[in-house]
Amino acid sequence: MQDFLEVFPHDLESRISHAAHAAEDLIESAIVDRIHGVSKSNSEGNDRDLFKDLEQVIKDMDIIKKEAMGIKLKNDDKLTRRYSMAQVGSSRLPSSARGNTTVGFDDCLTEIMDKLTGQQSKRLIIPIVGMGGIGKTTLARNVYVNPLIVEYFDICAWVTITQDYNVREILLEVLVSSFKHERESLSGMSEEELGENVYKCLCGRRYLIVMDDIWNTEAWDKLKFYFPDNNNGSRLLITTRLSKLAFHLMGSNGFEMKLLDEDKSWILFSQKVFGEEVCPPELEEIGKKIAKCCKGLPLSIAVIGGLLAKSERTRQYWEYIAKNLNPIVNLEDDACCLKILSLSYTDLPIHLKPCFLYMGVFPEDDEIRVSRLIKLWVAEGFLKPISGKSLEVVAGDYFNDLIDRNLILEHKWVRGYSGKTKFCKIHDLLRDLCLREARKEKFFCVPKENSPDSLQCVNTQRRIAVHPSTSNEEYSYQLLHGLQSSSIARSVIWDLEGHLPSLNCRLLRVLEDHSDYMPCMGPLGNDEYFIKDILQLVNLRYLTLNVRSNLISEFPSSMCLLWNLQTLILIGHDELVIAPSEIWQMSQLRHLYLWKLCLPDPPSVEEEKSVVVLRNLRTLLRIKNFKCGEDVVNRIPNIKKLRVFYEGPDEGSGRDSLINLGRLTKLESFSCTFDSIKMPFLQSITFPHSLRKLTLKYIYIYIL
Repeated sequence: MQDFLEVFPHDLESRISHAAHAAEDLIESAIVDRIHGVSKSNSEGNDRDLFKDLEQVIKDMDIIKKEAMGIKLKNDDKLTRRYSMAQVGSSRLPSSARGNTTVGFDDCLTEIMDKLTGQQSKRLIIPIVGMGGIGKTTLARNVYVNPLIVEYFDICAWVTITQDYNVREILLEVLVSSFKHERESLSGMSEEELGENVYKCLCGRRYLIVMDDIWNTEAWDKLKFYFPDNNNGSRLLITTRLSKLAFHLMGSNGFEMKLLDEDKSWILFSQKVFGEEVCPPELEEIGKKIAKCCKGLPLSIAVIGGLLAKSERTRQYWEYIAKNLNPIVNLEDDACCLKILSLSYTDLPIHLKPCFLYMGVFPEDDEIRVSRLIKLWVAEGFLKPISGKSLEVVAGDYFNDLIDRNLILEHKWVRGYSGKTKFCKIHDLLRDLCLREARKEKFFCVPKENSPDSLQCVNTQRRIAVHPSTSNEEYSYQLLHGLQSSSIARSVIWDLEGHLPSLNCRLLRVLEDHSDYMPCMGPLGNDEYFIKDILQLVNLRYLTLNVRSNLISEFPSSMCLLWNLQTLILIGHDELVIAPSEIWQMSQLRHLYLWKLCLPDPPSVEEEKSVVVLRNLRTLLRIKNFKCGEDVVNRIPNIKKLRVFYEGPDEGSGRDSLINLGRLTKLESFSCTFDSIKMPFLQSITFPHSLRKLTLKYIYIYIL
């Protein structure tokens, strides 16, 4: 498809996208109107209008199709050649081709480790300096996870400092990552209180704090007082692009990383493309030329290597890549890197492009939970269904492909019970590429206070992500007002303080509201907000709300109007919520996550006209007094993650309620908690063979 679009007129791709969106909006608008019962008296007239509008869209598509077919006939040979050369492999690369390699920096790594574990007892600040993409973070990470370093220091912590840094968040991260404090227990503390906690926890201990990606001296000057000099060999390892910052910290330039020479560039390139295999002789000359074009920048080499590793190893395709890289060589380093990254995006398979671009909606240097990312990809409709595979599995394949191409960074030291990566990041240069391409393609908008078109984009883009990068109340108000009047938005991620207002985006698919929302009491009861606002958004597929209140106690039966809802997550709400029996009719549900949820028994077969099986349901978390009866087992055959708890008068029946647990043959993770009664448990429970993680709390385990 991408090769096809390259020979089209410049605006053809946007015309195709516009026509597809128009058809999608027409159909979903009609569905929304039907659900809300709009103009029931004139349903025939509404249907005629819909068919008339769809006919116009089809005519527009036919015109585009004729243009496309004409161009295809003229360029068929070229397209066939390019397609065959750039075919994407389905298998993952060998592990040696992936990962955080430090080619060319082994001496630097050894020197840094010697400095960290040296005899000098005074607290030392050790900067690693170099341009973006040169491998500062990779080098620091390889030091940080080295077993010798882990053993040598009492406390190790890693924090990332963004350009829009927040001292409070940095201190919070030190406490959470190093001392296993619960984030919620610290949320009410001021910056000074958190700083005092950090200081007290570090006092008397030999610690290593890695501060990744510091952009100015101001950040360090605000933080340095919280890191005591215990005179015991404590160290701070800092990465930065700024030599003057390193000089400010320690009176020298620190460890300055240089660009790779041609030989080391070729070694890194070969690792990324071939792993432990040897480069075929016919590709060596052109391969060295490609590696040289990357000008010694490891990020550029890794990304181009990832592109070639997933394509056919033909000289013809490699020459095409070299030809496109050749004009870039004389550009400045930053411009050269951006052009190389752009080429890797241009040659991405069409199905991976939206998934990669979507990485730009997250804040700079954000640690992204992979499960959240996959849920969002599914809700956004980026995935092509494959027979025999769930959408989550397809999304996992896409994710692994982007990892293999070195376009996403995985956190290898944080893995779940399944061995899969739990968190990932994107390099800030690649994020810049995502933002630039998204702006060009009108794919999403991330408003920034100093950008002149930020407020305008809120009213013109289908996806909007607002992050806490501003303290300007007037600007925040303008953003709120702009969103409130927007009718085109399909996806909103809101992370500013202040309640997100009622939205006019009737076709909204994705809503993540991380503001501290306080639902109001009203004549409709505790659920007024849910009824008046959320239930109007019947096209929602993904909903996350940060509800700092205990006023929501029950979901109304009209919850089933959210006919397309896949994911429902309530954060910060620690009281019981009762679900209606209509929840068993919501066949699209995939993930349900509340702090405490009372799930009613499914309606009996006699009560229902037809039994709805929730085949898509994968996650049920924090279900109170869960009854795993035969009727429930039959309704949730594909559940993978189940977390239940038992309390109150029905607590004692918990063991009997789980007799059928072994029939959930897809279950991989199960957690069970009893509030007060400590009772024998395992004798009567059979676990499914698929189970990989088991968590039991306040339970007597009798092993016969």
